[in-house]
Amino acid sequence: MNLVAQLVQAAAENPEHHGNVALETLPFGLIAAGVFALLGLVALSYRNVANRHSAKAQAWAAEHGHEGHGAGHGH
Repeated sequence: MNLVAQLVQAAAENPEHHGNVALETLPFGLIAAGVFALLGLVALSYRNVANRHSAKAQAWAAEHGHEGHGAGHGH
């Protein structure tokens, strides 16, 4: 028996077919997309935080004798 005949015979003996493999792995992709979306929302929630607290930062800088943004960076 040659290799092709053995493969055909093995395929005929094992009629089980689990369906579309791409559909079986779809939940993993959906879970990953959901996790990345949630992490993106967390990152998005930190937008503009510095501006929301700019009055506090300026008051602290004035109290401690710093110029504000960029102080202490050596630029």
